Amino acid sequence: MLILNSITARLGGQTILEEATATLPARSRVGIVGRNGAGKSTLLKIIAGEMQADGGAVETPRNTRIGYVAQEAPGGTTTPFEMVLAADEERVELLGSAERATDATEISDAHERLNMIDAHGAPARAARILAGLGFDEEGQHEPLSSFSGGWRMRVALAGLLFSRPDLLLLDEPSNHLDLEAALWLESFLRTYPAAMVIVSHERDLLNNVADHILHVQGGKITLYPGGYDAFERQRSERLSQVESMRTRQEEKRAKLQAYVDRWRYKAHTAKQAQSRMKALARMEPVAAATEDPSLRFDFPNPNELRPPLIVADDAAVGYVAGTPVLSKLNFRIDPDDRIAFLGRNGNGKTTLARLLAGQLPTMAGGMTSSGKLKVGYFAQHQVEELVADDTPLDHMSRLLKGSKPGDVRSQLGRFGFSGEKVHLEVKKLSGGERARLALALITREAPHILILDEPTNHLDVDAREALVQALNAYEGAVVMVSHDRHLLEMTADRLVLVADGSAGEFAGSLDDYRDLLLGRGAKKSNNVVEQKKSKSGNRKDERRAAAQERDRTKHLRSAAHDAEKGMALLTEERTEIDRAMFDPDGGSETYQGQSMSELMKSRGEVEKKLERAEAVWIEASEALEGVSAD
Repeated sequence: MLILNSITARLGGQTILEEATATLPARSRVGIVGRNGAGKSTLLKIIAGEMQADGGAVETPRNTRIGYVAQEAPGGTTTPFEMVLAADEERVELLGSAERATDATEISDAHERLNMIDAHGAPARAARILAGLGFDEEGQHEPLSSFSGGWRMRVALAGLLFSRPDLLLLDEPSNHLDLEAALWLESFLRTYPAAMVIVSHERDLLNNVADHILHVQGGKITLYPGGYDAFERQRSERLSQVESMRTRQEEKRAKLQAYVDRWRYKAHTAKQAQSRMKALARMEPVAAATEDPSLRFDFPNPNELRPPLIVADDAAVGYVAGTPVLSKLNFRIDPDDRIAFLGRNGNGKTTLARLLAGQLPTMAGGMTSSGKLKVGYFAQHQVEELVADDTPLDHMSRLLKGSKPGDVRSQLGRFGFSGEKVHLEVKKLSGGERARLALALITREAPHILILDEPTNHLDVDAREALVQALNAYEGAVVMVSHDRHLLEMTADRLVLVADGSAGEFAGSLDDYRDLLLGRGAKKSNNVVEQKKSKSGNRKDERRAAAQERDRTKHLRSAAHDAEKGMALLTEERTEIDRAMFDPDGGSETYQGQSMSELMKSRGEVEKKLERAEAVWIEASEALEGVSAD
């Protein structure tokens, strides 16, 4: 049992956790969730003893071994295999004792304990864990200094899993993993024999591993039984109850206030009025159950191009002349395709994505695309390369040079940047906000294809769900590289396996792919091949149906889009008039020097146009909803 007793934590003078209290059952598997910045990692560090709480205490059973991955990646000449073996400190100490001891009893005791902890099977177990996390036999014996930071963090994770602590603490364990390693990790954790606490934004991991969810919000923590889906249902019910309580309380408050206002000055009812005034004063307001309105993704839809968008004919691509990373590439991409690239890190998924994005030329064969094709390519380095001292408005204005201010703000607004948020320096934005800004920048010209390489790394669960909905509403083609299985399952209808120096359609589903990776697919391989035609046919039928649906609603979507664009421009124009009204030298040149009556007349005309545009937008939106319901 793990008890969090009134934990209070402050960072930079700001209270992150305030008297947060929960009791986690013995041997439970708890997933910690919450919005970015809510205090999830802070709470995990306090449990691990890496950070001292400003108040409260963490209570664990006596002699509990707690395992936690340090934030610094290991390095040096030690190999991953040696590093993992050294993580089991008891085994290392016993082996040393057995070698140094001269007394027969001491030697016997040491070997007995070594047998109890299966020390002789440790090398094979270490190799299996490293292999599961993506290290081949040769890589397991290379020096750590030869690996990137992400791969060295995998070694740190492997060492933690190998050490088998009584309480396993994991903070976003799949952040440095590809889909294949993430699937293996999920399988490993499902059979882990001790308690664990995991901070994660991976919906599938939380559903398949966790038996409790600890929600961090507003400095408080709430424990829910079940996985993530069960948590969402319970939380939704609780929010509904809170909203119902708030509504009832407001009604009661209004009745009390009305009574007080009417009778407080009448002699025969003054006492009753005073009593109701005290009741009003004692009434604790119930906070409204609100969601973050800035959590938004809205990809601009492209103009139509005739298929295919891209065709590769026996193409090859690479970085060094004469040495292709991938060859014999034969595929086509149509406007309604939703494609996910599968394959281990290093197999060439990013190389193929860069070829499609036009960042790498073909080394052999051919690749053709529409002359008017626009591609939006997202990769993690774009998030890291944002100018720290510039604002979202600065970034977008640079790329949309010459565009109207309303168009610049409209594109930022699609991704949750409005009001003062557009003037906030990038260095003050969260990781998720920076990712949203990068997506806003790469879609500024309404691309026909979105190529997304690990788009969810900085996004919390709610933001990932918003991304799923936005991608499903987007009318262009989508190509994805991601370790987030939920994202792939909800958006992709074609799976392409990048392996053995080439890329080709994977016949089965993501579940089939998982089974093949985990060694459960040998018996299924024939069935997967047999299902290829039917699955492919189903996907083609679904894409055809989706295309027909888009054709059927094209005029409605166009009307809604034009109305929304018009509303943005009119709102901007109204703002310029307001500035001119309060500052004769302010606003645009169009309204400078006009009299107050002229300005008011112009504002009235803009208001009328705005009302008409809103009416058109509402009518088109309602019609679209009706078509979807049918």
